[in-house]
Amino acid sequence: MPPYPHLVDLVRARIGALIFASVAGEDGDATRDRIHLSPGRRWFPEDAPICRVHADAAMFVGGIRALLLQSLHPLAMAGVAQHSGYRGDPWGRLQRTSEFLATTTFGTAADAERAVARVRGVHRRVRGVTADGTPYSASDPHLLRWVHAAEADSFLAAYRRYGSGQLDQADRDTYVAQTADVAEALGAVGSPRTERELGEQLDDFRAELRGTPEARAAARFILFSAPVPAAVRPAYGGLAAAGVGLMPWWSRWPLRLPYLPIAEATVVRAAGQAVTSGIRWATSRPSDQLESPEQDQPGAEPVSA
Repeated sequence: MPPYPHLVDLVRARIGALIFASVAGEDGDATRDRIHLSPGRRWFPEDAPICRVHADAAMFVGGIRALLLQSLHPLAMAGVAQHSGYRGDPWGRLQRTSEFLATTTFGTAADAERAVARVRGVHRRVRGVTADGTPYSASDPHLLRWVHAAEADSFLAAYRRYGSGQLDQADRDTYVAQTADVAEALGAVGSPRTERELGEQLDDFRAELRGTPEARAAARFILFSAPVPAAVRPAYGGLAAAGVGLMPWWSRWPLRLPYLPIAEATVVRAAGQAVTSGIRWATSRPSDQLESPEQDQPGAEPVSA
C-alpha cells in the first residue's frame, strides 16, 4: 500500500478530472450522466466489443491515428480544412466527437438516433470544391465509408496494441459490424462487416489517397502544435508517437511521417503503454472506495464521455 493512500487518490482524481474535462468539456458530468444513466434500450449490450473498445484509454491513440489516416483522402481533408474549426477550437471538436461516440455506443437508442440526426444535418451543409476543382460533400456515402473505415481500423488497431483486454477474431469481426451499424445510420453505404473486409476496403481506397498540403499541415498541427498544456506535453507526445507508430507503412511518406520500425517496436511502444496505462489509472476508481461499488464514481466511467 502507498505510504500516503489519500494523497495518491487525490492526485489520481485531479489528473482524471483534467483528462475528463479535456475530452468532455464543461458540461461533461451532466452529459455523462445523461448518456450512461438514462433509462431505455441501447443499440449495444454493455459487454459488446464496441463498448469494450470505446471505453478504453487506447482510444486516445486510436483517435490520433484516425485523424492522420482520414486526412489522406483529399475530399475528406478539404471538408475539414474548409469547414472544421480544428485549428481554432480543437478541444471543442474533440468534445463533440467524443460525445457522439459515447452517445451512439453507450446512450439510449433515442439519444443515439438524435445524435445521428444532428450529425447528418451538419453533413448536409458541408460541401464545396477542392483546390483542383473537384466537388465534395460530407454526405457522400462513399466518402462517409472512407471516414468510417479509417476510424474503425484505427480504434481497433489501438485497442489491439494498447487496450486493457483481448479481442478474439469473433470479437473483432463483431466490433467492425457494430461500428458499421453506426456508419450506415450516418449514411455510409457498403461499410465492412468483418475485419477482413475492413482491410480489403482500406486497400481499395489507396488509389484515391494522397498527401495534400492541407493533409500535411493538419498532421503537423496534430503532432506538434496542438494546444496542450506544458505539463502534459510529454504524455501527449507519447500518445502522438504511438499513433504514428500504428500508421500503415504506405501512409507515412505522403504525410512526411517517419518510419522507424525498430524504435516503434521498442521505445514508442513502451511510451504508448506507459501513457495509456497512466490514463487508465487516473480515470479509475480511487483505491479507498474500491469496496463501495454502490457509490457513483465519475472516474470509473468510460474515458470516451
